[in-house]
Amino acid sequence: MPTAKINGFDMYYETHGDGWPVAFAHGVGGNHLSWWQQVPYFQKEYQCIIFDHRGFGNSRDKADGPGAKAFVSDLAALLDHLGIQECSIVAQSMGGRTGFGFSLEYPERLRSLVMADTILGIPSRAIGDLRTQLIKEGRAMTGHTYLPSLWDRAPSLAFLYEEIRKLNPPLPSTEDRQRAALAEPPLEDWDLSGFKIPTLFLFGSEDGQLPADLGKLAHKIIPGSRYAEVADTGHSVYFERGDEFNRIVGDFLEETTPR
Repeated sequence: MPTAKINGFDMYYETHGDGWPVAFAHGVGGNHLSWWQQVPYFQKEYQCIIFDHRGFGNSRDKADGPGAKAFVSDLAALLDHLGIQECSIVAQSMGGRTGFGFSLEYPERLRSLVMADTILGIPSRAIGDLRTQLIKEGRAMTGHTYLPSLWDRAPSLAFLYEEIRKLNPPLPSTEDRQRAALAEPPLEDWDLSGFKIPTLFLFGSEDGQLPADLGKLAHKIIPGSRYAEVADTGHSVYFERGDEFNRIVGDFLEETTPR
């Protein structure tokens, strides 16, 4: 089992393909297996780096470990372990903390960034205020990581999602996560006017976890960013509409990475 002993724990990872390195940072409902529709598609032209965040899948955190606070430094250490100086990142939901955090701490190492179904990690009071408002209105942090109708449209996909989720430690309830989100201190408001990393925000039109309105606001805040939306899709575009996700992200990477 490929692991890298970094920052005091064993981080599970896999690499597939050759070419420009692209790291895939999964969300709270997933782990490295979540990218089963992306790796076969992107490994033809890119080196795909998939990994389990600390505390997920095969990456067991220490009992007194820092948890999500170390996601960015964990990824940087993994890239160092692999001898990779510069890469692109595709981040989904929770992985946005990793992806955008990396863009702020290591801008010289990031060529392009995909923020899929996420605004997490962006230091913007306006985004934080909107998220709080949507939670209070019952429109965000609903607990639905994909549209419930996926069980009717593609039951095998929904079943597989749940099986992958079960490989992670139990999570707090939706109510507990909503309370925790509302209790978070106001985000520090950074001046992002000089942000230069090509960034794509990709959202599902029916996202009940982090609604598309948040993605549209982030798109306005981040200079030169792009916004794409997939209809009739929830919080997991990469899983619910894999072909559409791959096409949109593939076009973006083709434009923003060395050929």
